[in-house]
Amino acid sequence: MERVIVVAVINEKEDEALQHRSVEELKSLVTTAHGTVVHTSLQNRRTADVSRYVGSGKVDELSEFASELEVDVIVINDELSPRQGQSLSESTGVAVIDRTQLILDIFAERARTREGKIQVELAQLTYLLPRLRGQGLSLSRLGGGIGTRGPGETKLETDRRHIHRRMDELKRDLVRVQKHRDVRKHQKQQGERLHITLVGYTNAGKTTLLNALTDEQAFAEDLLFATLDPLTRRLRLPSGLEVQVSDTVGFIRDLPTTLIASFRSTLEEVTEADLLVHVVDASSEHADDEVKTVESLLQDLGASGIETITVLNKQDEHHSNRETLVSGNAPRIEVSAKTGRNIEELLLLLEKQIISFMEPYEQVVPAGDGKRLSRLKSTTIVQEEDFDEQTESYFVKGYARSQNRYVNKDN
Repeated sequence: MERVIVVAVINEKEDEALQHRSVEELKSLVTTAHGTVVHTSLQNRRTADVSRYVGSGKVDELSEFASELEVDVIVINDELSPRQGQSLSESTGVAVIDRTQLILDIFAERARTREGKIQVELAQLTYLLPRLRGQGLSLSRLGGGIGTRGPGETKLETDRRHIHRRMDELKRDLVRVQKHRDVRKHQKQQGERLHITLVGYTNAGKTTLLNALTDEQAFAEDLLFATLDPLTRRLRLPSGLEVQVSDTVGFIRDLPTTLIASFRSTLEEVTEADLLVHVVDASSEHADDEVKTVESLLQDLGASGIETITVLNKQDEHHSNRETLVSGNAPRIEVSAKTGRNIEELLLLLEKQIISFMEPYEQVVPAGDGKRLSRLKSTTIVQEEDFDEQTESYFVKGYARSQNRYVNKDN
């Protein structure tokens, strides 16, 4: 594991406690990237130094610590300008990366699907492009260690023209890969299957909850950004209604804008959802701030108007009352995805919330039309089903979306 010094400027004009929490989060990101934090260096000042991020005295101190502790990388808890990064690296003799590059690095390692890999590389190139100087930025470190994963492994050309060309290729590839999304959009328009999307701060337990709901075993780990590529599973609710549930990449404070832009298609899982499930780590000491971060990002994505259920997860890890976490009138429930506590109650709550944006219907289905009866059971919420022996038909009563093609409007 690489040895890392974490550095941050504590801005005197901003909330100090919040900035210290951001530093602790950065340390967790370093751990996720397989690094070991051997020293943390903080400097209180009004603004970061325009040349080297920290003052000259702190630069000398960092140089000494880097030498004594045999440090491999210095990670800055801000997004550095090209000038700041190069000057600090030259002054300390150690590779310097910022928070954005660290997150991009983690994404590069964890991307598994073709779409995810394309999006990560596009985000990395967008980040690297303004940092090219003269004939190009030296990428000699690219290829091994923290801050080096991704395009460097494919012997990325440093010339601006070549990078622009590569970015154009990636954008075209992304369009082709995303065409399969049209199938789901068509299904949604036909009213065949509702879509529920899990959202929340990174490491809130979304994947563990997905596993608990669907009896699947998707990869879940106690690390930031354990899930990158969206996972979609089929879920049968107590009434028999089949829905799709998607797990998405966790949100984080100060999520790099390059990632938001490049992962726009992935984030469509959020904006196109019929119902959002906001998963909150109720055991986190900073859950209040994490909830606000998620709500802010949902608003930025244009998803704040979507029906939402708040799930206060990890109830097995704390005993305090977390009701104050949730603002507004959104339905909420306490669960433990790990132990399975209240999962059945959550399924019932999901069904209740779905009914709120459906319409009641009544249908008479001939006994010989078994296919239609089956489709009604899987695409609507059936509350009554009675068989009439005289007419040899089923009387079905329940709730469905207005565009459901299996509900005969004249029946």
